[in-house]
Formats: sequence, C-alpha cells, structure tokens
Amino acid sequence: MLSEPVAPQTAPPASASTSAATGPTGTAPAARGRRLRRRLEGLIGIAATEGNELVPLRNGDEIFPAMLAAVEGATRTVDMTTFVYWRGEIASRFAQALARKAAQGLRVRLLLDGFGSRLIEPELVELMASSGVQVAWFRRPVRLSPLKQNHRCHRKVLVVDGRTAFTGGVGIAEEWCGDARHPGEWRDTHVQVRGPAVDGIAAAFAQNWAECRPDALYDEADRFEDHDQPGPAVVQVVRGSASVGWQDLQTLMRVVISSAEQRLRLATAYFAPDDYFVDLLCAAARRGVEVELLVPGRHTDKRVCLLAGERYYEQMAGCGISVWQYAPTMMHAKILTVDGVAAVIGSANFNRRSLDHDEEVVLAVVDEEFTARLDRHFDEDLARSEPLAAARWRRRGPVRRVLEAATAPVRHFL
Repeated sequence: MLSEPVAPQTAPPASASTSAATGPTGTAPAARGRRLRRRLEGLIGIAATEGNELVPLRNGDEIFPAMLAAVEGATRTVDMTTFVYWRGEIASRFAQALARKAAQGLRVRLLLDGFGSRLIEPELVELMASSGVQVAWFRRPVRLSPLKQNHRCHRKVLVVDGRTAFTGGVGIAEEWCGDARHPGEWRDTHVQVRGPAVDGIAAAFAQNWAECRPDALYDEADRFEDHDQPGPAVVQVVRGSASVGWQDLQTLMRVVISSAEQRLRLATAYFAPDDYFVDLLCAAARRGVEVELLVPGRHTDKRVCLLAGERYYEQMAGCGISVWQYAPTMMHAKILTVDGVAAVIGSANFNRRSLDHDEEVVLAVVDEEFTARLDRHFDEDLARSEPLAAARWRRRGPVRRVLEAATAPVRHFL
C-alpha cells in the first residue's frame, strides 16, 4: 500500500470577497455555470439544450437493468452502438432483447466496432440478424489500411424511440456486471438522459451509421421528437473524431480545466495525456484549485497505458495534485467535475487515443444536483482507493523508470 499522501490543496479562507459559496474571484455557483456554458458554446459552436433529466447509473447492477428495461419498453426504434461487445450471459441478454424487438416489427440497429467487438460470439450476431436487427461493423481491421485501423468507434450509445438515451463508459461484457466488489466486477458509470439532449446523442449514432451503411443514410423512422423538459440540466453534446489540429473534445477539456476556480476532480480509466494537458492541470493547482485524479491501481487491463501516465505523477505531485489509485478492481469510469456546478461524462478517457484518434461522445452538463451526485460517488471511490505517496514515488527504482520511458514511442496511440 502507498503511504505519505500528497497534502491536498486547501480552499482559501473566507473573507469579504470569498466564501464557501463563491470561488476565488467571488463568483457564485450559478454564475460560474452560466459562464462556463457560454464559453463552451462560443468556442465549440454547439448550442446547449435546457430542461434535461440525467440519472447517473453506477456499475452493472444499475446500468444493465436500466438499459434492458428501456429496450424492452421500446415501441418504435432502438439504436445502439458499442466499442466492446464480448461474450457471456449479459451479451446474450442484450442480443435476445434486441432480437425480440426486431421480431416485433421495430426498427433495430446495432453498430459494432470492428476491433473492440471482435470477440462477440458469431451465434449472437446470427440470432440478431435473422430476427431483423440491422447489424453493421465500424471499420473491420481486415478491410482497412494500417493507418485507418488506428481510428476506432469508442462511442457507447443507446437511443430508444428517440426519447431516452444512454451513454458513458460501459461495454457489453461480463466484466461490467456486478457492483465493483472484486476484480471480476469493473467500476464504471453510465448516464440515462431524457429531454432535448437525446437528439445530440442520437446524432452521434447517426454519424457513424451513415459511414457504415451509406445505402441506408435516411430512414422514415428517423426524426427528432418534440421533447418535454423533464429536468433542470443544461447539456451540451460534444462528439470527438479523428482530425488534424484541435478537435471539439480537446477544446472542451481545455475550457473546463482552465475555468476551474475551486475544485477539479477527474476519474479516468486510461490516463495518458500529452504534456499540454498535464501543464493545464498543474496550472489549475498552482492557482489554488484543488485537483484530484482517480486512476486504476494494480487492477488494470492496460498496463502500458498506466505506465505512460505514471511518468507525470512526480510532476503533478510537485504541483499539489492529489493522485489516487482505485484498489478493489479495474476503474473504468470517465468523469470530470468542476467547482460543484458542472460535469463532463461520456465515453472519452483522458488519453491521446480519445482526444486525438477515436470517435467519442461526451456530455458537458451544467447542473449542481447532478454534479453533486457524481462528487458523492467520487468521495465513495476515494474511500476505496490508495493515495499516491509523493516521497515514495520519487524513490521508485530504475526498472520502473525505464518502463515508463519505454512507452514514449507508442504514447500517441494509447
């Protein structure tokens, strides 16, 4: 176990211009949320929607029943895309649910990433296709040049009847079942969305479907619904795609980190950013923001990615950033919260692959109640995590340092 944790940054003392309800510049939470919204809309060029209801779902015991219930309740359409679709009982349950709805005459479309879903059982694909499910593959490696194979569809989207949507980090596999009680049950978060933001999530699916099935670019069943406004959340749906130069997802992360005034909390399954984003995090800590990073510990499915991020730990500790390693199992969530007023949640990790290469979809949410729930989950995760010992980390051996340095040639692809 790691000891001697880095002392967290303390909030500035209350004064006539600064209190617990305001940031260092004296800005009230509601004003901070409005300002962040306008910055994101102005720089990304995507309007946020109002009146959304968001429900955070933690781990498979909450996520899978909610998703399956939505599919079972569908009356018109089901659209689903996923990066991981592997083997096991949960994979069979989803295939059977989709097949049943297609057999009932609903339009059901399933988009599978050609690399991430390569382990799906062929019998499940045959079951769905024979029942009327339209199954498409995103960039199957055997049909691509080596350059194109690096750009994957990492989005996780489920849209039912154009009115209810789900997105987040979960894949369709046994690893995500349960409640993160042991290494066989991964820790993850998904979110259920109702309201106008569903249209943006549906558009993320449609974008990838149009590439894979250009013969079915438009379907009479495709239409934006007249949404109610069932909740208070302001949501901007941001899509990430491989591009030259800055893309929207990078701009989103840059604006959110730079806008933090009090506290920034980041949970990510794969922490392997470039120097620029590490410098942004350190700059936030130096200006008095409490910055906390939660990453996997010894239970990780990508050791090389963990090593690539570890090379920054000493620098971040020196800036006052607190680093925590999740102990019980693989930590696969992708969540960022800022100042208790806003959150970013979706499929993107804080690594070069998500920021530069893959198709991603994330929600930038301005809503204090939703953010507070994610912060409570973060607190509960920290109670099951081990703090990075800064002094001990500086004394790590030469073998560990060599392994970290050895990731340099592939860091851009992690």
